[in-house]
Amino acid sequence: MHLRVNGELREVPAGCTVAQLLELLEIRVRHVAVERNGLIAPRATHAELELAEGDELEVVTLVGGG
Repeated sequence: MHLRVNGELREVPAGCTVAQLLELLEIRVRHVAVERNGLIAPRATHAELELAEGDELEVVTLVGGG
């Protein structure tokens, strides 16, 4: 199925969850915020929240430095 992640079209397996998407993108879950179709997806729901064809996601990660 096709999704738009941070404005970029991506193909992912059908039934993919937010957690699986983050794994595919090699994003560390601890420091990430996900918005799905304009609504924040709470971290506690990432493993159960299945994505659908045409979903639009914004994935934001924290970057530390000093």
